[in-house]
Amino acid sequence: MSGSHVTFIRNQQEARRVLEDIGVDLGAYPYLLPKASFYCIKLKDISFRAANIIKQEMLSKGGEAAIPRQALSGEGSGDVLLMGTLKHFRLLVGKLKVQPFGLKKVAIEIESILTALESRQQIIELPHGKSLKLGEGTLIMGILNVTPDSFSDGGKYLNPDQALKRAREMIDEGADIIDIGAASSRPDSVMVGEEEEIQRLLPIMDKLAAEDIIISIDTFRAEVAGAALENGAHIINDIGSLQLDAGLLPVLVEKQAPVILMHNRMQIRHGEPYRDLIADIITELEDAIGQAVEAGLPGDKIIIDPGIGFGKTPGGNRLLLKRLGDFRSLGKTILIGASRKSFIGQTLGLEVNERLEGSLAAVAMAIMNGADIVRVHDVKASKRVAIMTDAVMQENG
Repeated sequence: MSGSHVTFIRNQQEARRVLEDIGVDLGAYPYLLPKASFYCIKLKDISFRAANIIKQEMLSKGGEAAIPRQALSGEGSGDVLLMGTLKHFRLLVGKLKVQPFGLKKVAIEIESILTALESRQQIIELPHGKSLKLGEGTLIMGILNVTPDSFSDGGKYLNPDQALKRAREMIDEGADIIDIGAASSRPDSVMVGEEEEIQRLLPIMDKLAAEDIIISIDTFRAEVAGAALENGAHIINDIGSLQLDAGLLPVLVEKQAPVILMHNRMQIRHGEPYRDLIADIITELEDAIGQAVEAGLPGDKIIIDPGIGFGKTPGGNRLLLKRLGDFRSLGKTILIGASRKSFIGQTLGLEVNERLEGSLAAVAMAIMNGADIVRVHDVKASKRVAIMTDAVMQENG
């Protein structure tokens, strides 16, 4: 061989770079770029009648489709795996839009997925005149627990002066966001009341609001969120995906405050088994997103978190990191919080204070697979890992 090799192309930007490197005529770009990116899209619960039409149309366009063998009967429903280039999918979408059996809706869903896969920059407008810029580099969210019982650092920062000192340390170390939690959500913890949660939050809020930093509040409670937003908070980090307090969404809509929707079966659907881990989480996040948008919260103010450690097995948590790119189909900013969590300890056989390397590995993998924000305890080390990983992922030479 003389340097010939396989080239992996993840998106249209990388495809353009390869064509430029070869020296392809610019006039050929519109024809070649849609053929350079290959995607596999899994459609869920498609009627067999529709599945057979999808397969026929995809094959006629030059792509491939895999359907259940039972689909030949025409009765029932199942999943469909589509395999093809961007060109194949565009041709398929055009055809499906004029077909019966709900295929227009399927076509719109495929279009939405393909649009979401292309990298883009975004600015999220925050309360109090702040904004969050995404797409230039991974953002670091530093964890600040003002609780006596959080799993990693409970009791360290109950004193507002100590909490402020730690927040400033994290800012100096490179944190873009400080996420303050005043009620522990660790497994088997007893949640404090709303009033106590507010009383823990407000003293540090008073001190931190004057700092030039974006403040996130880790709460699912409407009253707590309202008080925090009134006192300088910019984002609400909801571990309940709007399901644990019906009053939270109206507060978010009124304040037009961005929200992080975290998937969580531990508190919401405890004990319910997964049929398909990734697909089930995506479906449940889609439901929460739809609920928020319908109520009046703009879609660009929604951040998603697959919820590592909340109602998943150690293997499930590892799979979430590996398959994080699947969540890009939702077209939302992705946050991952894996720092020091038990699946790292179970994987490595280590206690919570020995999980730095495992946490940093999770940061790197999350970024490589599509995370926009990483929520961490160890800000300085995580920032360095993020900068290095971003540099590799953005290299386009």
